[in-house]
Amino acid sequence: MAEIDSRKTIVLTGASRGIGHATVKRFSREGWRVITCSRQAFAEDCPWPAGPEDHIKVDLADQEDVGIAVSEIRHRLEAHGGQLHALVNNAGISPKLKDGGRMNSIETPMHVWRDVFQVNFFAPIMLARGLFKELAAAKGSIVNVTSIAGTRVHPFAGTAYATSKAALGSLTREMAHDFGPHGIRVNAIAPGEIDTAILSPGTDKIVETIPLRRLGATSEVADIIFFLCSGQASYVTGSEIHINGGQHV
Repeated sequence: MAEIDSRKTIVLTGASRGIGHATVKRFSREGWRVITCSRQAFAEDCPWPAGPEDHIKVDLADQEDVGIAVSEIRHRLEAHGGQLHALVNNAGISPKLKDGGRMNSIETPMHVWRDVFQVNFFAPIMLARGLFKELAAAKGSIVNVTSIAGTRVHPFAGTAYATSKAALGSLTREMAHDFGPHGIRVNAIAPGEIDTAILSPGTDKIVETIPLRRLGATSEVADIIFFLCSGQASYVTGSEIHINGGQHV
């Protein structure tokens, strides 16, 4: 019989950059096994020890591909006695116009709406449902990454993105209700202006109005994700935590 891996395990989508990249490093530093999921292949220069064997290439915009990824994840979790301690739905897409402009509710093509909702909204519940038994076995935690754009019109985030994140916030509440009796906690984080490679021109003007007068660091977001997946948050479920330097006030 194969030896059971005693490490806690997290499955993380959108791991290749930004908040996802910082989250991988945070959990890896704490000794967790991190199974990463993204559209890109595993980068050999990544700073965590687990290599390609803990990476799954998946197109979350393709429902069939998501199903295949769920089967692969469940297979890999067998080494952990079929337990999954955390699922972090971090992947998200926010299409822009060719000139980088905001896609509004009047002109956004329907195929864009469908792609955005598949990645940002449907993929998280597909993964959570597909990995339900493993999460329940570990009394695990789910963290959905929403956005400040889910509750207010944002100058850069398009309508499809904003409404998909608002829907994900509502889904978090519903999941907390439905998954809770099985010992699974479900929370969300709503980042504001975080210092990543995909910041839009003009973000510096927004920063001038944020109470803390600065961008957030990806590591600061990763710290909150880790907290929500830890025993310190054992009675926290159905919450959406703002990480935006006070921008929401």
